[in-house]
Amino acid sequence: MTSKFLIFSLALALAFSCKEAPENDNSTEVETEQQDKLNGLKGTWELTGFYNYKDNVVVDSFEMNPDFRQLKMYSDTKVMWCKHRPADSSEWFGYGTYDYDGERLTEVLDFGSAVMDQVIAEKKEFIFELDLQTNKFQQIELDEDGNRIYSENYVRVE
Repeated sequence: MTSKFLIFSLALALAFSCKEAPENDNSTEVETEQQDKLNGLKGTWELTGFYNYKDNVVVDSFEMNPDFRQLKMYSDTKVMWCKHRPADSSEWFGYGTYDYDGERLTEVLDFGSAVMDQVIAEKKEFIFELDLQTNKFQQIELDEDGNRIYSENYVRVE
């Protein structure tokens, strides 16, 4: 009876020592979450309005003028935006790459319209705090101390 008990104990110990791999691998979960956030930006977005901040709190908001339109399009790695201003003959567009780490959106513009090329000559990289939701986002400009200044507010159109 002792040998049967020993064999049974060994079999039981072996069964409990063979664990399956955990279903929720944290590194895979984090990678998936980051990819979902990045893919969450993919698509076409239209500017709907602006917020002004004071002491990191919204103090004023403005709707987009219906005579003007601004769109942003994100692919896996590229961003392009354009602004339509019927009363203004100057063109406004920019093209480049972007990165989103879950909190910060960084756009690095390669080229743009004549007006934007002048801006790009001075500053190519634009860093924003990003509040991304399923079908809308706020792109928030920060001052040198990290305080919110204003935001552009977008909704998904595709």
